Order: sequence, then structure tokens, then C-alpha cells
Amino acid sequence: MSAEDKVFAGSIPEIYDTYLVPLIFEAYAEDLARRVIAGSSGAVLETAAGSGVVTRALAARLAGDARYTVTDLNQPMLDRAASMQGADARITWQQADALDLPFDDGSFDTVACQFGVMFFPDRVKGYAEARRVLKPGGRFIFNVWDHIGVNEFADEVTNAAATVIPDDPPRFLARTPHGYHDVGAIRRDLSAAGIDDISVETITESSSAPSPRHPAIAYCQGTPLRNEIEARDANALEAVTERATEAIAARFGAGPVAGKIQGHVVTAVR
Repeated sequence: MSAEDKVFAGSIPEIYDTYLVPLIFEAYAEDLARRVIAGSSGAVLETAAGSGVVTRALAARLAGDARYTVTDLNQPMLDRAASMQGADARITWQQADALDLPFDDGSFDTVACQFGVMFFPDRVKGYAEARRVLKPGGRFIFNVWDHIGVNEFADEVTNAAATVIPDDPPRFLARTPHGYHDVGAIRRDLSAAGIDDISVETITESSSAPSPRHPAIAYCQGTPLRNEIEARDANALEAVTERATEAIAARFGAGPVAGKIQGHVVTAVR
């Protein structure tokens, strides 16, 4: 993973929240929120919260006396999440690195992380930090994307980008969001962090959009793929977006489109 894979700044947070969140994240956020509520959820920590899709789903379900701490490494994403949520006395917003959490041992009943662990430069350290801040018996619940080949829009966008920039194709989507899909590797990393009570469930959903250009914008302009494209050619962003639009239209049609998405949901108990 390159350093730019973690940069969500500029116009990316707004495009991410407007285009990508309804495209691929909302269904998994609802699922994750239900799983958190199904167990002890008096004190919840969310890491890598992004623009707050899980926050919105979970805050609507938490008890009135719950304590909910929402964190992200990127302050612009956290600002976007807070602006979308509105005032809520139960929620504390705090910029924090998931690999070096500023919380005492045993502070939380649940740690939740939606599609964030793929960005951890040291996953074992990140898992160990989650374990450290959990109470005994507490749960670390997170999800990761499956292989890019079973996530159809992301695959089409990646292939389209390679036709525009063939000498050094931008591979952010395959490398990082979809690069940590091996369930065996996930289990080994959790075990190395001291967590052995692990369950994994694979969930398939449908990703829908009003037009082929919608997912093209979502991935090309609302993720760090944008940084990678512009680093190769400052003028290539629109060309890649248009080529991705054409590829999605060729496969899924020119009107409203729907493609397969698939991810793993992991529950690890301290």
C-alpha cells in the first residue's frame, strides 16, 4: 500500500459520501450496525469511520445512555461524518490512528470498523490495539471486501483505467480495498494479535446506480484512485472516468445499472 492510498482529502470526502456510500457501503453499514446492537453496546468505538455511514446507521439504534466514540485518521472525512450526523450527546468525534489508539485498556464493549483494516499499514498492530481497548469478552467487528473479480464495478473501473494509462496502470482498488480478502490471512493476523475466537461470514449484495457514470465517478473521483491517476497524468482523470463509464455501460447497459459486490464480515472476541 502506498502512502497516497490513505489520503482522503480535497473533494474526495464529498464525492465519496455522495456517490460511493449509497453505491456500495450502505447495505454493509446496516448489517454491521445490527451486529453491534446484537451484543453489548453500552460503550462503542468506531475506527476508520470515513464519512460516517456506519455512524448514522448505528446511532439510530444505540440506547440513549450509550457512549459512542467515532474516530478516523483523516480529519476531512471525520468532519464530513460529523456534519452529516448532527448534534448527538452520545457521540464523541476524535481524530485517531487505529494503530495507536488514545484510549485506556478495557474501555469499550465493542470496536467496529467498516472496510478500514485494509488501509492499516500494520494489521496485526491494529488488531492488537482493538483487543487492548476492549473489555474482556468484548467484540471487534469489521468487514473487508472480497477479491476485486467478484466486485463488478470496481473491476470494470480498474480495467478501464489500465487502457487509458497502460504503461503504469493505477491499481489502487485491486491493491488496497480489495487486496486483503484471504480469510486465512485475516485469521492468522488476528491470532498473531492475541485473538483466536473468530467467526467469518461472506455476504453478497447488489450495487445499484442510476447510470453507468455514477459508479465511474464514485470510484475514479471519490477514492484515492483519483490521487493515483493524477500522479501519473494530471489531465487524465476525466478520460479515465469516461472510459470507465463506457465499460460499465457496455456490460450493464446505458440506463440504471446493478452489479455484484461481496465482502467478508469478521467477529473477533477478546
